Amino acid sequence: MSHDTPRDRHGRPLRDLRLSLVETCNFRCPYCMPADATPDNEVLDRAARLDFDEIETAVRAFARVGVSKLRLTGGEPLLRKNLPELVARLVKVPGIDDIALTTNGSLLAGQARALREAGLRRLTISLDALDPALFRELSGGRGNVDDVLAGVAAAEAAGFRSIKFNCVVQRGVNEAEALRLAGHFRGTGHVLRFIEFMDVGNCNGWRREKVVPSAELRDLISAKWPLRPLSPTYRGEVARRHAYEDGQGEVGFVSSVSEPFCGDCHRARLSADGQLFTCLFAARGTPLREVIAKGEDALAARLGELWSARGDRYSEQRGEEDRKHRKIEMFYIGG
Repeated sequence: MSHDTPRDRHGRPLRDLRLSLVETCNFRCPYCMPADATPDNEVLDRAARLDFDEIETAVRAFARVGVSKLRLTGGEPLLRKNLPELVARLVKVPGIDDIALTTNGSLLAGQARALREAGLRRLTISLDALDPALFRELSGGRGNVDDVLAGVAAAEAAGFRSIKFNCVVQRGVNEAEALRLAGHFRGTGHVLRFIEFMDVGNCNGWRREKVVPSAELRDLISAKWPLRPLSPTYRGEVARRHAYEDGQGEVGFVSSVSEPFCGDCHRARLSADGQLFTCLFAARGTPLREVIAKGEDALAARLGELWSARGDRYSEQRGEEDRKHRKIEMFYIGG
């Protein structure tokens, strides 16, 4: 593995790759891919997506420039055919020591064991409500919370421990679910994380007044089950972690609006069609497919150039001027 790890213009190394396997999803969650605002041309035909050989070459090159953490995302990555086969290949890439998968969980019941046997060890499941009617509404009328809970049970049975659950909280929509979710996951060994509603993409109707600040949720939960802050497990960790005083586990808060964390952002994103995005809020990506075709040496060199030129810190600069630029949609590059 290369020792000349590139750093961007703010001195940040590249450590974490979010790899989108597919841009389609079986849900239409309003904050990500709302049904009435999803442009059809954002959905790729299958040939436009990187194949498994291209993905493996890309991951090998990213590992050579410093990436050790890989997150498989979407869209809904469980829609990607033969996913366990890809996982089995990626877990063998030198330098990659942590692979996680982010999913809405609705298809997990049928795939959890195969993914575990392929070498996947970490899961993150998006879950914005336990109330069945609200869950269906928040999935654009397409999701059933019982399917997700069946997926969780299958994952537990397959040996997944300490699953992370992400809940995006919106004022006037699902903040009442916060305590219910906290109560559901306390004592299970799983970790619930509340994420502030972000202005990702252009079609999710984001307004600052719909953001429920993490501090407010933390106070709400702590009033019922007292919390104490935990130290970060690594530099650049996005969630502020808190433990329940009574030993029933932990809960995290991702405060990308009220307390931006650009200063320690070590993440890059590769879209399903092979474009590099160096910020979740980027307006455009850099196509890499032709470079991937030249092999991992060429790609590693190009990644070093691109990362060294990076200066993104959108969340710290979030303001009226910046909001005028059109941002890539979240479902296209993964969360």
